[in-house]
Amino acid sequence: MLRWLGVVTKFTALTALVLIAFGTAQAEEFSLSQDCPPSFQKVEGICAFRSLYQLYPSLENQGVGGLKTGLPPIREGFSPQQIDLGRYLFFDPLLSGDGTVACASCHDPDKGFSDGRARSVGISGVPVKRSAPTLWNVGFLKRLFWDARADSLEAQMEGPLYDANEMGTTKEALLAALNNQEIYRELFAEAFGRSVTGDITLEEIYLAIAGFETSLISLNSRYDYYAHGQANALSDEEIEGLNVFRSFVARCAECHTPPLFTNQQIAVIGTPEPEEAPRDIGAEGPTQDPTLKGGFKVPSLRNVALTAPYMHSGRFETLEEVGDFYTKGRGHAVPDGEELYLHWHIWEPQLRPEEIKSVAAFLQTLTDESMKPKTPDAVPSGLSVGGGALD
Repeated sequence: MLRWLGVVTKFTALTALVLIAFGTAQAEEFSLSQDCPPSFQKVEGICAFRSLYQLYPSLENQGVGGLKTGLPPIREGFSPQQIDLGRYLFFDPLLSGDGTVACASCHDPDKGFSDGRARSVGISGVPVKRSAPTLWNVGFLKRLFWDARADSLEAQMEGPLYDANEMGTTKEALLAALNNQEIYRELFAEAFGRSVTGDITLEEIYLAIAGFETSLISLNSRYDYYAHGQANALSDEEIEGLNVFRSFVARCAECHTPPLFTNQQIAVIGTPEPEEAPRDIGAEGPTQDPTLKGGFKVPSLRNVALTAPYMHSGRFETLEEVGDFYTKGRGHAVPDGEELYLHWHIWEPQLRPEEIKSVAAFLQTLTDESMKPKTPDAVPSGLSVGGGALD
């Protein structure tokens, strides 16, 4: 067993003050799991993904397909120890500049790995530009962030870690924080199969967190039972909602394509911004493509019932409000004089209220937290698990 060995003596001044404020860690015992998380099988020491969806053909870029459609490739190759180390790091506010914010502060497992806010709040206490997207099934995604500017989990996590308004640390401070704690040095040595005398690296930090994030699998909902052939898994209203969702009239499935419920593309749909807020240019920023002004990555709808409010700015409180926005027609919420290149599927479906209600009922069937990871009782730093500043 590995044990906490005391308060660090060499640290950045700000974080040292935080440790004093929170007190030293108790003599908690920490060890890394030798077993792969649910949905993964241990093969030669590595966790390999396993799902019924692997039995089905992939129809990527070939329309919406049927219910028995395969998943896109998932990021794999992590050991159980690396995944479990990533779990501790994910919940440890030591990774922030002042020791108050963890990854789990904005991606709370009890809130669909989002945070229930229209816009997230970091160490500055000021709402950031956009809402926190869910992390369920993030290992399947090719593009990350609302504006799709990152193409890997490692590239994504550098955003919140080093943003002054989010976690507000620096590469130097992050390395110092972890390397100055013997417990983390031992855990990293175990996870990466090296000597404890070696320094923790940024690459190891990113890899461990990425490993944990790829283990967040949600593919065991009532919808999945229905898709795999259990006809009584859904009610008549929910089946009606599924049929509307997949219809050529509503066209929901053309962007929110099963089984991941996203086509991973960027779409300009013209949702209204918060009151008196300017247009968020979205994907136009990183791409410099004016046709993508106001464009955002199509989010997965897995566990969508748990992640309100909706859209990049959290403008809509309910699924019914989202449905009402879509059915009101092409560009109805775009202010006069503002030009957006709306995505081709945004038109005028004119859904009836009962159809919107049935779609919302169907979306509830995508909820599955059966493989939600355990929140650790304590983290190696001794700080508040998940970060207490945002509660």
